[in-house]
Amino acid sequence: MFLLYHSRLIRCVHGYEPWIGINNSCSSSLIHLTHLFLDKLLTCFNLDLFLCSDVSYQWFLCIENPHWGWSVWVFLLVFNFIYIALSSTPVGGAGERQALELRVRVVEEENRALRRELSRPPRSPSAQLPSNNHRGNQSRTHSEEGTGDNESQKAVTVGNSSDCVRHPVVDKCETIHVAIVCAGYNASRDVVTLVKSVLFHRRNPLHFHFITDSIAQQILSSLFHTWMVPAVRVDFYDADELKSEVSWIPNKHYSGIYGLMKLVLTKTLPSDLQRVIVLDTDITFATDIAELWAVFHKFKVLGLVENQSDWYLGNLWKNHRPWPALGRGFNTGVILLLLDRLRKLRWEQMWRLTAERELMSMLSTSLADQDIFNAVIKQNPFLVHQLPCFWNVQLSDHTRSEKCYKDVSDLKVIHWNSPKKLRVKNKHVEFFRNLYLTFLEYDGNLLRRELFGCPRTTRQRTEGDLQKTLSELDEDDPCYEFRRERFTVHRTHLYFLHYEYKPSSDNTDVTLVAQLSMDRLQMLEAICKHWEGPISLALYLSDAEAQQFLRYAQGSEVLMSRGNVGYHIVYKEGQFYPVNLLRNVAMRHVNTPYMFLSDIDFLPMYSLYEYLRKSVVQLDMANTKKALVVPAFETLRYRLSYPKSKAELLSQLDMGTLFTFRYHVWTKGHAPTNFAKWRTATTPYRVQWEADFEPYVMVRRDSPEYDRRFVGFGWNKVAHIMELDAQEYEFVVLPNAFMIHMPHAPSFDITKFRSNKQYRVCLKTLKEEFQQNMSRRYGFAALKYMTAENNS
Repeated sequence: MFLLYHSRLIRCVHGYEPWIGINNSCSSSLIHLTHLFLDKLLTCFNLDLFLCSDVSYQWFLCIENPHWGWSVWVFLLVFNFIYIALSSTPVGGAGERQALELRVRVVEEENRALRRELSRPPRSPSAQLPSNNHRGNQSRTHSEEGTGDNESQKAVTVGNSSDCVRHPVVDKCETIHVAIVCAGYNASRDVVTLVKSVLFHRRNPLHFHFITDSIAQQILSSLFHTWMVPAVRVDFYDADELKSEVSWIPNKHYSGIYGLMKLVLTKTLPSDLQRVIVLDTDITFATDIAELWAVFHKFKVLGLVENQSDWYLGNLWKNHRPWPALGRGFNTGVILLLLDRLRKLRWEQMWRLTAERELMSMLSTSLADQDIFNAVIKQNPFLVHQLPCFWNVQLSDHTRSEKCYKDVSDLKVIHWNSPKKLRVKNKHVEFFRNLYLTFLEYDGNLLRRELFGCPRTTRQRTEGDLQKTLSELDEDDPCYEFRRERFTVHRTHLYFLHYEYKPSSDNTDVTLVAQLSMDRLQMLEAICKHWEGPISLALYLSDAEAQQFLRYAQGSEVLMSRGNVGYHIVYKEGQFYPVNLLRNVAMRHVNTPYMFLSDIDFLPMYSLYEYLRKSVVQLDMANTKKALVVPAFETLRYRLSYPKSKAELLSQLDMGTLFTFRYHVWTKGHAPTNFAKWRTATTPYRVQWEADFEPYVMVRRDSPEYDRRFVGFGWNKVAHIMELDAQEYEFVVLPNAFMIHMPHAPSFDITKFRSNKQYRVCLKTLKEEFQQNMSRRYGFAALKYMTAENNS
């Protein structure tokens, strides 16, 4: 393949030296030999290089380090003489083949001698490769295993030995770039566990590059914005704009078109980005990702781990015909990409031509991008550097991963690359599963730790402003914790489960809005049976509780049959239940023109959804500011024969089975609804605002949010209704609508309200401050809120 006899030494136009031009005219029998020599030679020298071809199929090798250039030239000349000697005898027939094998063994012996010579460290410090980040005397992170001496020793066990070893270094403040393709609700949820495992071990700034559809971008942008992890930057790239690049490739893999997006990373990612670690979403890290980043110094273009199943050997079943691959092939769950080299090699053209050629016979891909990567590597073996298997331990069907390691404690990256995920068969699967579950349920708030000694980013300065605001609060104030809660940023995962909603054509659709914690989970199925329309729920959960909810939902036929329920997880932080924040989160993600503001412990009447939609038209909600009041009732019985009509409800009221809501403890909250009038009303009627009024209402989506200063129990709905009244909303009671509060154990917050005098004092203080704010915002019209009788 390389005829060094015809080599010529010229100056590289790109500034590299020397440039060695090599003719592509020798027999294919010596391809492997030449690759072996060049790969080992350049690995020992720790050189950066690239190989490219022009239209005349002349190959060029550019060596970026001028300190090594002439030394390499000398050794290439030595190899040249050996090569000429080998090329002098024609190859053909059995005798010639034996002669060639003998000569190959001679050359390999010469190569071993060369490696021993080249393994000696260079004398001049200037020969050391420069760091990717030029920061003078910055402190550095030395990898203890995986990329230094330890890696060499372990690699021998897995067939990845190297005769030349150097201690790689990663600057303390060097940013590590990670690219991930993520599309849809489930993948967005899965990628969080991967990110947690990376954040847990990392000691460097991180820059995540997410190639996403609109769904994943909405979810992940909100998550990272509220997560506020220091020294983490996130950028998004629209996968929809890239579909045309790969949509022409037939693909049978369950990942669909998104499984092909890695092929276009050189075109998608910023042109000045030189290197990136590419990860699947089903990856779990068991070590600092900087160790993997340090491996970049070892190779030329691509870093991959060998495939750990027999897939590419084609012997899994009868007539199994995989795409071409080099040996066992390589798995693309973890890829190290030198983007600048790939661009110089015209990667886009390379993989496209290969895919077009192979698809003529293969018709489609079975493993998406992995098939095409392997076909390209088969044609261009110089592209790949084989990583030790512990950088991608693959737990797939027919896996051979158990044969590539001795001790699970040495493993660094676990890849759940079977469609069965955690249900795969492996003798160490419990260890792997426990590692995964650790990060799955790990409290993400604990990962908000600072990286000391590195420049603060714009995002960190914004976070610093928030800390400054908090520092200005008086910590000696008895109500400090209440005031602080208003500024707490809660990590939020939108659309935790799959969500589907098709807008109605008549613009009358209504979404039920509610919030809940783990102790109200049992209400979900009942509400879904009573309300067939869309629902937006905010759930206040810990990371572990979020997984319990996931298992609960996936085990419920009722919940899984409903695609129009949006579940938004707000993760626990602080000592108060942020009830109004939760309501606001649920309100912000309403996709209908109207919303019914309810609570999770109320069951709406069976036909309320359709009744509210009809009321939208009847009361001209689109052109007026109205809040439609749904009268609230309650029962003390855990088992209730739910009334199917207003007449049946009135009968149960008369029998004492039902009561008007909170009539015996908080009459003022719903008294303005005028239940006496409602009993006989046949048309909607207007009521006036009164102090402490807190009905459940349907309003337009653009209505004001709840005030965040109110947390836990007390005045959270009252303040919102006051705001609606101040903005001149009319309160209209619906004559044939009702909802019933179901009994449950008292919440922790109401218990605190009843037992803690300081709690009640602080709530009174917050009420007064809110009323003063209303007076400043709405002027004379808001005086009634200050003077309303018994407004405390």
